[in-house]
Amino acid sequence: MSSAGLNGNWNYPTSVRFGPGRIRELASNCRELGMERPLLVTDQGLADLPIVARALAINHEAGLGAAMFSDIEANPGGASVEAGTRVLREGGHDGVIAFGGGSALDVAKAVALMAHQQRPLWDFEDIGDNYLRVDEKAMVPVVAVPTTSGTGSEVGRASVIVHKESHRKAIIFHPHMLPQRVLCDPELTIGLPASITAAVGMDALSHNLEALCAPGFHPQADGIALEGMRLVDLALRRAWSDGTDIEARSQMMAASLMGATAFQKGLGAMHSMSHAMGGALNCPHGLTNAVVMPYVLVFNRPAIEEPMERLARALGLPEPGFDAALQWVLGLREALGIPHTTKALGFAEEHAQLLAPAAAADSTAATNPVPLSESVLSELFLRALHGDLS
Repeated sequence: MSSAGLNGNWNYPTSVRFGPGRIRELASNCRELGMERPLLVTDQGLADLPIVARALAINHEAGLGAAMFSDIEANPGGASVEAGTRVLREGGHDGVIAFGGGSALDVAKAVALMAHQQRPLWDFEDIGDNYLRVDEKAMVPVVAVPTTSGTGSEVGRASVIVHKESHRKAIIFHPHMLPQRVLCDPELTIGLPASITAAVGMDALSHNLEALCAPGFHPQADGIALEGMRLVDLALRRAWSDGTDIEARSQMMAASLMGATAFQKGLGAMHSMSHAMGGALNCPHGLTNAVVMPYVLVFNRPAIEEPMERLARALGLPEPGFDAALQWVLGLREALGIPHTTKALGFAEEHAQLLAPAAAADSTAATNPVPLSESVLSELFLRALHGDLS
């Protein structure tokens, strides 16, 4: 497929400009939202790279007074959001460019939320109707530019931020945190190392997979999730083995966006466990989802036979059913060099009971297909540690 055939303007779930080279439209998208002095929020690993310099140059050449904030950790905490908000206020910035992977996008969206709020960040945690506390007029607009293909945070209405005091990941939510413009340029992912390509690609898979398996009637989400996983099957190995394959990079960027769109239906224990591990052990989120994935699927089997059969049929697997879909997951993990157990992530026996309460309290636990409890999650943590798929 030619690069021209990979371009598209989509208006679901927000205004998305998709295709190679679309970063050239950054300044015009900022201006459409009324920005004259946007703050580009990215992470420390990207701050000195040419793709960030190019983004800033595009805005400067268009007469926009863009500046940058990059003091962001891999699993960012509230301090990163507070620092970014302070830079935004002191610099008189009127919007945010969320530029990077999941951590940068999450911090950027939270900074835009907090721009001129009077309440603290944690007052907006996704519990009950806390989002009603937000002063919507105190928010600033966001243009999101993803540079990985995993979290799909560019089309999300929430940010995952670590609450350092309690060592847990909190979900900050408001419907208007959904960026008003998204520039999906797969050329920005060309430089991703193979290991990161694998981890973020498996994160995209986990979003689509848990969305499909989540209970409830949501045919739009199910359809998006199935197509997202078909794209993962087509493209992830190719993007991992040849990072310059622009068609594969485009398909993975689409699959990532689709996963985050689909998971409004719900997630589950993969994310409950991953959030708890990330908050306490600083484990990479996508990689952690990939490691715990098969253990969660086996545990959920009584409730997910039907969606797993649908997945196997969508992928064209022989003898479609739960076992075929599980073997596909295991084969993909092995092909990408994903560790089989959480021992590789620094997890130990004592962490099972320590992290089970945080996993049970995580908002994603509520939509797991099989009810979760602290004791169940403790057992799941141990199975993932010992490689027990029985």
